[in-house]
Amino acid sequence: MEVFRSLPFVLAFAHLRKRRTQNGVTLLGIAIGVMVLTTSLSLVNGFTYALLQTTLKATPHLLLRSYENKTSPALEKLLSSDLDVVAWSPILSDQGLITRPATKGRPAGASAVSASGITAQAAKVLDLNPEERELLEGLQPGEIVLGRSIADNLGAFRGDRLIMLNSELRRLELRLKGTFRTGNALIDGAFGFVRLETLQTVSSKEFTGYQVRLQDPEKARASALRYSASGEFGATTWQDYNQTTIQQLNLQKLVIGVIVFLIVVVAAFGIANVLLLSVYERTEEIAILRAMGTARAGIIGTFVLEGAILGIGGLILGNLLGLALSYYFYVRPFPLPGELYFITALPTRIQPLDFLWVNALSLTVTLLASFIPARRAAGIEPARVIR
Repeated sequence: MEVFRSLPFVLAFAHLRKRRTQNGVTLLGIAIGVMVLTTSLSLVNGFTYALLQTTLKATPHLLLRSYENKTSPALEKLLSSDLDVVAWSPILSDQGLITRPATKGRPAGASAVSASGITAQAAKVLDLNPEERELLEGLQPGEIVLGRSIADNLGAFRGDRLIMLNSELRRLELRLKGTFRTGNALIDGAFGFVRLETLQTVSSKEFTGYQVRLQDPEKARASALRYSASGEFGATTWQDYNQTTIQQLNLQKLVIGVIVFLIVVVAAFGIANVLLLSVYERTEEIAILRAMGTARAGIIGTFVLEGAILGIGGLILGNLLGLALSYYFYVRPFPLPGELYFITALPTRIQPLDFLWVNALSLTVTLLASFIPARRAAGIEPARVIR
């Protein structure tokens, strides 16, 4: 309690009470900057999370590619006993061109396709909805399940006859069993699934590798290192597949954070402006205090304390407003045009670490802005002013 009775505290609170309106506006400026910054980051986090979740619906967390295109009973046993592995499945991948022959009243359609030869186990590896999982589990030889966008490009409907020309220019006749939709246009417009033995009939390879689903996708890199240590398989994680997208999203978050943080910087220098005016108005008061023996540290502490009070008050209010606004968008997501984005609403994802670094940087800038007028006040020569 003695600390609050010290000269810096008494003077700081006295100065703040005298300029209530101006101090309130300055505090509100800090609060609005923090609110906008934290809310923007929460929206960007939500967008990033939604994109990655849709990406992981039709792609495995880990792909183990065989260098010799051979299955490995030892690896399969290890995958089955690994507690971090939810499911695994062998896969044969190929690129090709898929076409729908013209019929009466319907012109032909064509599209590129990344064909994946799978087994029924693949339905557990992929995170599709129940109806789409049933399509994969019940996939029969000669049938294919296409991404919705590919089917739309082909103008194909369930039961239509399709022809696929693979990378070795071998022809394969297929029947469209159904479609799947992840919401990610890059996946829905590229992938198709057939039975493993169906794709093997037109491929010189019988096996590409194993696709794996993990309990925690963030552990994919650690699992990749463990399974590729033998040298028989090369491991590719979902982060590797989507490295460019992840980097772009992180850059987007950084740019938005920097731009919006400038609002906080402007508000912080508003505090410096208020304190500088206070120094000019109280030049004689400061000179008398210095003549009475008040140390420079006491004068500096007074004005830094004023800035800290305004800054901390703005941070507290800004955090409360930011959390409230983020929660509002969580309950009522901001709508997006479905024809332009892969999601129809902008989700919100609040991360405590973002709030921590925003508060730390904002408080640092505020204290630095307060130190400028504090140094000026401490540099006042009492003899010159009193004379």
